[in-house]
Amino acid sequence: MERLRAWLLALAVVVVCGVAQVRSSASDHRYTAGDEVPLYANKVGPFHNPSETYRLFDFPFCSSAPVKEKKEALGEVLNGDRLVSAPYRLDFLLAKEEVAKFRTAVSKNYYFQMYYNDLPIWGFLGKVDNEGKADPSEYKYYLFKHLIFEILYNKDRVIEITVRSDPNSLVDLTQDEPVNVDFMYTVKWKETETPFEKRMDKYSQSSSMPHHLEIHWFSIINSCVTVLLLTGFLATILMRVLKNDFVEYAHDEESADDQEETGWKYIHGDVFSTSFIFILALVGVFYPYNRGALFSALVVIYALTSLIAGYTAASFYCQLEGTNWVRNLLLTGSLSYGPLFVTFCFLNTVAIAYKATAALPFGTIVVIFLIWTLVTSPLLILGGIAGKNTKAEFQVPCRTTIYPREIPPLPRYQQTLPQMATAGFLPFSAICIELYYIFASVWGHRIYTIDSILFIVFILLLIVSAFVTVAMTYFQLAAEDHEWWWRSFLCGGSKPSYKT
Repeated sequence: MERLRAWLLALAVVVVCGVAQVRSSASDHRYTAGDEVPLYANKVGPFHNPSETYRLFDFPFCSSAPVKEKKEALGEVLNGDRLVSAPYRLDFLLAKEEVAKFRTAVSKNYYFQMYYNDLPIWGFLGKVDNEGKADPSEYKYYLFKHLIFEILYNKDRVIEITVRSDPNSLVDLTQDEPVNVDFMYTVKWKETETPFEKRMDKYSQSSSMPHHLEIHWFSIINSCVTVLLLTGFLATILMRVLKNDFVEYAHDEESADDQEETGWKYIHGDVFSTSFIFILALVGVFYPYNRGALFSALVVIYALTSLIAGYTAASFYCQLEGTNWVRNLLLTGSLSYGPLFVTFCFLNTVAIAYKATAALPFGTIVVIFLIWTLVTSPLLILGGIAGKNTKAEFQVPCRTTIYPREIPPLPRYQQTLPQMATAGFLPFSAICIELYYIFASVWGHRIYTIDSILFIVFILLLIVSAFVTVAMTYFQLAAEDHEWWWRSFLCGGSKPSYKT
């Protein structure tokens, strides 16, 4: 027994816990005997609300050494990661208030997250014994005090790590009274033949996504059928209805006047009138699968694509004979950033009040502000100047009228809101199944790994949205409503209303 304890203690010294600086290179994950492999505690939070997370040492765990914070990248900070060294040592006394805090965490199924050699591990703080008890006041609350780490290695590299709690080593937290707790941990090393290049396969296979491919393909087939139906419908409009209209108008070409024309031909001189509201460019984003890399990519791509946004907005605005292009450029940079900044300030204030890890440190806020000031804004201005100087004359296929015609009263089903509701239903039906898995990975504990399926669904979404918008625009013009500019934009962008 004494030899076993000595062996476990020696292994614990090798394995855990970021007490000192790592002597080996963490970049290639190679270690030799005696090197300390870093173990970092990340955050804790309720299992059913992954967005609510706190620092591990906000709870009354004790540390035998000063807690050392890991230097993190911008994306990791934006992701809410707060990595600190995680030593597990020493006896200590839990006060009555600390017992209540742990009991609340156990009742809400709080889990912890750690990173060992960049490999994530998870576990629960405790468990609730409610078997055979109908009254919640009879529940028993237990804290796990013994963690067992099992590490697989291949030569000089760590391949896999798992952590489990000893079900026979529990602390009763049911009563509000001081409790003596002896936190323990055990480390077991096992050799494996798994190559280092495949060590992340476990986390992809743990996802339930690949096992439900039939559901994803059913969604794609459903979307393809929708595309085929819309294609036939639009072909009918373009090849029959419009053809008949052209033939009818051609017969009356010599004697026709505006009073005799009906339908979309009647307003042909009004449909290309300049819209009153500025038209802004849309910016795409990049979605990689990596810890913290998504948010870093979002910040960088948003900053760099501001050049495209400024060029597109200024060029299109000047084509429509706008005069105040500077104001248009300011709106381009603030209409998307402004609401986002206000929302961030509110959420960050709430996170600070609750001491959640989602609260950004002041230094990170300064970095983001400097990126927006020194990179985004200058690129936006340069793009706007280039767009203003390289604009081309806006070409329309017919002469526009000086005074737009009065729009006749429209039926209720052809007004803006009903058309938006109708136009958003089909595109949403094409992606609703995929949205479930996306939200499960964002707000749950799933891992989304089938990007090829997502790309196919995205292409189908674009096709369906375009076809539906074309059909809705035709019906609007046929009803002699020439204000189609923003209506077409709203019809194509009405899908988020279904997502909410």
